[in-house]
Amino acid sequence: MDIRIENLSRRYDRQVAVDGISFEVKKGEILGFLGPNGAGKTTTMKMITSYISIGEGSIFIDNKPISEHAEDLKKSIGYLPENNPLYHDMQVIDYLEFCAALQGVPNNKITERVKKMVQDCGLNAEKHKTIGELSKGYRQRVGLAQAMIHDPAILILDEPTTGLDPNQIVEIRKLIRELGKEKTVILSTHILPEVEATCDRILIINKGKIVANGTAEDLRSQASGQEITKIKIEDADRQQAIDALTALDTVDQVLPLQGDDLRLEVISRKGKSSRRALFSLCASKGWILTEVIPVETKLEDVFRSLTMN
Repeated sequence: MDIRIENLSRRYDRQVAVDGISFEVKKGEILGFLGPNGAGKTTTMKMITSYISIGEGSIFIDNKPISEHAEDLKKSIGYLPENNPLYHDMQVIDYLEFCAALQGVPNNKITERVKKMVQDCGLNAEKHKTIGELSKGYRQRVGLAQAMIHDPAILILDEPTTGLDPNQIVEIRKLIRELGKEKTVILSTHILPEVEATCDRILIINKGKIVANGTAEDLRSQASGQEITKIKIEDADRQQAIDALTALDTVDQVLPLQGDDLRLEVISRKGKSSRRALFSLCASKGWILTEVIPVETKLEDVFRSLTMN
C-alpha cells in the first residue's frame, strides 16, 4: 500500500507542530523520517495511524482518504509508538496472543503468528517471562512484535531500536530491511548510521516543515555542492604539481595538506568532477598517484546544517 500526504498540518493551541507538509511513500520503500525533538515527526506518524485526528490537509492510503476510511485502513497499519504500549504484568506469549486477537488475526492462526514474531524478533529465550522482567531492549522487541503481529501492509516505527545493544540493532535492522521488500515502512530514529544502513530514502523535518527529501547521497551532494578529493602524488615537484592541478578546467582550488609528502586536497568547481582529469594529468606527467580519497559530507553534518536554524 502506498501513502500520500498532501498539505498536512496540525496545531496544538498556538503551536504549529506540522506545517503544510506533502510527501509520498511507495510500497516496498523504507523511508527514514528524521528531525530534532519537537520537529513534528511523532505528530505526523500519529496522524497517519489515526491515533490523532488530522488538523488540515489529507492523508491517502492506497488512494483512499483516511478521513473517510480510517477504521478499515487502520487494519493495514502496524504501529510502534515512541512510548511502547506494554502490559508489564503479562507474559510475552500471552501479550502477543492478546494483541493478535485485538488486531483481528483469526483464532486458528494466532499461535502461528505469535511463533513467527517470537522467532523474527529474537524473543524465544524470553517468551515465558512477564514483560516487566525484561530489559529495555527486549521490551522494545516485544513492541516490534505487536506492531507486526497481524502482518500489516504498512509499518510505522517510531524509534524502533531505542534501548537495543549493537548486536540487537543489527538484527532488527536486518528484519526491517526484509520487511521493507514487500511493505511500506516509515522509520523514525535519531541514529543516523542506522538510517543510511536501513532506509531507501530520507525525509528531514524541522519546525513542522520538510527541509530535505532524497537518498543519503542526494542530501550529501546538495549540502556540499562541490566534489572534494584528497590525493597523494610521488615523483613530482610540489609547486609544479599544485600549479598543474590548479590549471585544470574542472578544479576550483588545490590545498596542501600537512606533512612532508605531497598530499593535496583538490576541490572541484561546483557541479564538476575532477577525478578523470587527475588521473590523466598524473599519467601524462609521469607522476605516481598513490592515494585518491573521495571526501564525503557526513550525514550528521547535513542534518545539523538543515536543522540548526
